[in-house]
Amino acid sequence: MINPRLMLSAALGYVRKNPDEVVRQATKATGLTFGVPLASLRWLAGHLTGKKAPKDIEILSAAPALRLSAVVDAVGTSVRASAAIKVEDVTLSPDSIRIAVRLRDVKLALAGDSNESPVATLIQSGVLDLSKPGNLLKFIPKKPLAIVEADGDRIVVDLMKIPQVASDVRFRKVLSILSPVLGIRSIETDRDHLWVKLRATPSGLPEAIAKLRGVK
Repeated sequence: MINPRLMLSAALGYVRKNPDEVVRQATKATGLTFGVPLASLRWLAGHLTGKKAPKDIEILSAAPALRLSAVVDAVGTSVRASAAIKVEDVTLSPDSIRIAVRLRDVKLALAGDSNESPVATLIQSGVLDLSKPGNLLKFIPKKPLAIVEADGDRIVVDLMKIPQVASDVRFRKVLSILSPVLGIRSIETDRDHLWVKLRATPSGLPEAIAKLRGVK
């Protein structure tokens, strides 16, 4: 877990180096748009720990998509995986957080010395159709629980399928209050930010108030 004080120090350092960031964020906020500097995402990626954590993570803009690259452990074989990820749709409800993404320009390459593992052989053979990663996911015996749809270059995940998320009672209560009145219109990048554009739904206010009154 990243030390909160370390995060705060890094955030303050970023603002000092980019004093116009506060004004930019305040201006965007009036239109229910909030940005995350890509530099912040790179900082977080550089502080990930754990044996299974991706290594050597690169985060770049491929506007409106986000290009990610990292070295991962694929069944004992180190592989550099990269792709341009475009968030196509986000749907919030009290029981689900569905995110549909398009994966483009997917690339897999062996990282370091190659070996004779099945994964290495498969990558070196060139038989994988990386233009349709969703089709490949269909044949993975133990897919992540969050993946609910996969077809072509489109993949849909539902974060509420992750047990740790679904079992968080406080998070579910907050979601049940916010989802009737607040949604996500789009998530896109520009040269140096990831922008989240929210959608307000005033007609859902009575439902949200009723949920809030029911929270103990």
